[in-house]
Amino acid sequence: MTMLNIRPRTECRWDLVSLGEVMLRLDPGNGRIATTRGFQAWEGGGEYNVARGLKRCFGLETALVTAFADNPIGRLIQDLIYQGGVDQTFVKWVPYDGVGRTVRNGLNFTERGFGLRAALGCSDRGHTATSQVKPGDFDWQEIFGRHGARWFHTGGIFAALSESTSAVAREAMQAAREHGAVVSYDLNYRESLWKGVGGRPRAHEVNRELGKYVDVMLGNEEDFTAALGFEVEGLDENLSQLDVTNFRRMIEEVLQEFPNLKIVATTLRNAKTATINDWGAVCFCEGQLHQAPVRPDLEIYDRVGGGDSFASGLIYGFLTGRGPQWAVECGAAHGALAMTTPGDTTMVTLPEVERVMRGGSARVTR
Repeated sequence: MTMLNIRPRTECRWDLVSLGEVMLRLDPGNGRIATTRGFQAWEGGGEYNVARGLKRCFGLETALVTAFADNPIGRLIQDLIYQGGVDQTFVKWVPYDGVGRTVRNGLNFTERGFGLRAALGCSDRGHTATSQVKPGDFDWQEIFGRHGARWFHTGGIFAALSESTSAVAREAMQAAREHGAVVSYDLNYRESLWKGVGGRPRAHEVNRELGKYVDVMLGNEEDFTAALGFEVEGLDENLSQLDVTNFRRMIEEVLQEFPNLKIVATTLRNAKTATINDWGAVCFCEGQLHQAPVRPDLEIYDRVGGGDSFASGLIYGFLTGRGPQWAVECGAAHGALAMTTPGDTTMVTLPEVERVMRGGSARVTR
């Protein structure tokens, strides 16, 4: 069904280990960041969201590798992660200097947008504990050798935090591959992270280097251009009219550059407004392109985390041996549902995902 060689659960403590930064998200609800008088707090981070989705929605065992400044904000993020059930055994706690001159925890202010007003994010994440991790800070032989993980996930957000974090990502990928874990990487291009350190050319350089160690490459319809430098025509059109031939051509170019890749998967979004999107996904595996049904006019409550929830659903499909078509449909359904609730992370259940996959309606369930 797939070329992935996935270790059995009996050999591993965790189904997935994730490496990335977790920030405190401050959400103004229906208001705007610049004018609100109150925020709701969530935890969130592109790589972490995948681990949390696999634990909370799909019931798999996951762990997080990250770092926090040891202060009340860090402990709040820790408490929020406890609620999600992701194992924090390998979280690194860094002493806090009292004011954050040398180390701090990241804050992410995000408003949801509505109609013609796009969603807006404002990150405050300079000099964070995670951005300062370096090779040797984590014992990857203990994680992947002594304990074992079936899958390792990280991404372009973590790699963009600093020169040292991209080196840590490479170190972790090499150890994961050595011990038989599948390695996935979400390109997750963020202009705000790259613009001060070389922009797109530097992003291309870093991501192409890390791409050599990846089995499963993930992204959205823009990431392969912004993060890797590949071009594809037709992605600005309505998804129902998307030229899949052009997309397939781009994927084939990616596979020529990275013959180590076994799966390439991406979400496809046409944002008609901030609250009405067309939503779909495709997965290229063993020479075949598998496509989830396009959901036109999907109503969005909070778009943040939709791509991460797609990734966790897709990974769940492969970890449970369902094959690429089921996996991409599961990922697309989970991503769609995640955008119907607030916060970065999933609040839905596996039966709800399966119901959407079957084409179930939104009629009330009593």
